[in-house]
Amino acid sequence: MKLRRPRRKPTVPVNAMSDIAFLLLIFIMLISLINYRQEVPIDYPEAERAEITQVDKNLELWVQKSGDLFHDGKRISLRDAEALIVDAVVADPAVRIHILADRATPYRHVAGVLEVLQTLQHRVVSLVVSESAPQ
Repeated sequence: MKLRRPRRKPTVPVNAMSDIAFLLLIFIMLISLINYRQEVPIDYPEAERAEITQVDKNLELWVQKSGDLFHDGKRISLRDAEALIVDAVVADPAVRIHILADRATPYRHVAGVLEVLQTLQHRVVSLVVSESAPQ
């Protein structure tokens, strides 16, 4: 006499799915924090012609109206900026220096950063303007 086993439908464990969803949520939150960029509030200047540069290989220096210089949201001196530039160029010679200055910043403050770059003979520099600049 043959006994037939009742056929069971395969089931998917729902508990494991909630764990996976929770882990994915944590992963996405961590990845979004990695790309966090420290910005200093400035009023971007406009330019007659704008060129889009690569975002991944750059060192950003922020210059406020008062002449304060910032990197990654922290106030630095010109001497610190020089050390940062040297370290960045040693790590990657193709690094581009982005100078972000407020529209009302006197040129002498930006010229200080440009003098440091000239002393170091680094020629890959961009002056960042607003995206809405006419092209």
